Amino acid sequence: MAELDIAEVFNASKVLENVARHPRLIGPVKGITDEEVYLKPENLQHTGSFKLRGAYYKISQLSEEEKSKGVIACSAGNHAQGVALGAAHAGIKALICLPAGAPISKIEATKALGAEVCLVPGVYDDAYAKAIELQHEHGYTFVHPFDDPLVIAGQGTIGLEILQEMPDVDAVVVPIGGGGLISGVAFALKTLKPDIEVYGVQAEGAPSMEESIAKNERIRLNSVSTIADGIAVKEPGVNTFEMVQKYVDKIVTVNDDEIAAAILYLIEKQKIVSEGAGAVPMAAVLFDKLPLKGKKVVCTVSGGNIDVTSLNRVITRGLVKTGRDCTLTLITADKPGQLAEICEIIGKTGANILSVNHERNTQNTQINGCKLHIELETRDHAHIESIKDTLREAGFTIA
Repeated sequence: MAELDIAEVFNASKVLENVARHPRLIGPVKGITDEEVYLKPENLQHTGSFKLRGAYYKISQLSEEEKSKGVIACSAGNHAQGVALGAAHAGIKALICLPAGAPISKIEATKALGAEVCLVPGVYDDAYAKAIELQHEHGYTFVHPFDDPLVIAGQGTIGLEILQEMPDVDAVVVPIGGGGLISGVAFALKTLKPDIEVYGVQAEGAPSMEESIAKNERIRLNSVSTIADGIAVKEPGVNTFEMVQKYVDKIVTVNDDEIAAAILYLIEKQKIVSEGAGAVPMAAVLFDKLPLKGKKVVCTVSGGNIDVTSLNRVITRGLVKTGRDCTLTLITADKPGQLAEICEIIGKTGANILSVNHERNTQNTQINGCKLHIELETRDHAHIESIKDTLREAGFTIA
């Protein structure tokens, strides 16, 4: 890729002016004490994700001949919707290859926007290979989800909007999958305000860019596994790798429990629904992964297309991670009144009992003993430890 010109990003901003939403920053958010944190809520974008920006701009710059043959793309879901919408506006055909495991909500939304969908077994990289195969077979123009200069320029419009609204911002935290979003945002920010800090966040189960930067060469992971399906990419792009090397200050990772906790935080404290990929910047802030103390920070919530069927499980993981839900296993005598006594003790600590499972005749208990598995609704980890201490003081053994 030739060196990207900031004029391209400004041109993309002009093209997208009446197409994309320009969600204003939200904040400062609640419950963060060491830094002043704001959110750029791209989950409120048309199609529920920032991906519309780059996809639409790329399609808008195609020649008439290219438009006549249609476009093809591969995606975990969000880019698919951006391409579908862009193609619909241009009146051209769009074929999207999606991983077969993509959330149903994203698949159906892509179809609803008028695109044809080809489901491919595996993850994003498998969908990519299929899209390239079909591109060569039918002559489509391939709209890359991240490793294309025009797509990167479109994503960079987010950086322009952040600076326009908050010229004194100190740091911006951005999710990384293949690297298109952070490449565009970091390029725009660093070009216009070189002293700004740009941090990237990846899922611990898909750290392709982090490992590539650490080894100073693009590496391909054998597999990826994370609830943040939108950034589950095995290998960063050629162009995005070089741009991240040049413009990004640091990359950190967060695990699935931390991502779940961030999703829960955004829902509960900010009334924002984020998918896993969109919540990783907030996870990095909540779990102190970055040097942000005393700074004015913007976290990019890149998308909100979380599968409703998995939301309950994600919230439960978040509750457990933050000490709001726990299960205690007690080994006790199997005799009348024991359960009532335990329930009374727990009740006095202020915890709420959600369920009780009474297990007899296990190999790990005495003949006249039993195990009690008690799920509790609690305030935080300190509350859990207080409950355990109270039960131990009453003579009960916690496994």
